[in-house]
Amino acid sequence: MVERMVGKQAPRFEMDAVMPNKEFKKVSLEENMKNGKWTVLFFYPMDFTFVCPTEITAMSERYEEFQDLDAEVIGVSTDTIHTHLAWINTDRLDNGLGELQYPLAADTNHVVSREYGVLIEDEGIALRGLFIMNPEGELMYQVVFHNNIGRDVNETLRVLQALQTGGLCPANWKPGQKTL
Repeated sequence: MVERMVGKQAPRFEMDAVMPNKEFKKVSLEENMKNGKWTVLFFYPMDFTFVCPTEITAMSERYEEFQDLDAEVIGVSTDTIHTHLAWINTDRLDNGLGELQYPLAADTNHVVSREYGVLIEDEGIALRGLFIMNPEGELMYQVVFHNNIGRDVNETLRVLQALQTGGLCPANWKPGQKTL
């Protein structure tokens, strides 16, 4: 049986990642917490696929909006940092990513994907999962869905802003509207 995660402390993680400047470094939930940042952690199945670059580049194009909301974005797959770098170094016209504004992390041992409940064990890849943690490390939002569907960056930003209000946000709430 699946255990509830929302409203609890998020599983801590530290992973190797390719940073926006193309250096290899570590990313972690603890670091974001220490810096008082919200964490938007999203999983995708594989590098060099078709749906993934559309959402990864869409998140990158809106990265400043996440920064304005004191949020750090981290993309994760089970590919290696070297595969991530090759994909980043591939032009968008050739199904690559080009420049990114946030890190892509490598969960090559599948520990983080498994802890967040998105690992397809028999394939060794992750489902599309989106997790938002507050600066205290509490998991505030989670959505996991089929790999054929890319996520909506507008909805991710709307949910982040709704969570940050601390209030009750009715159906179809938009930033700037009153809470209940």
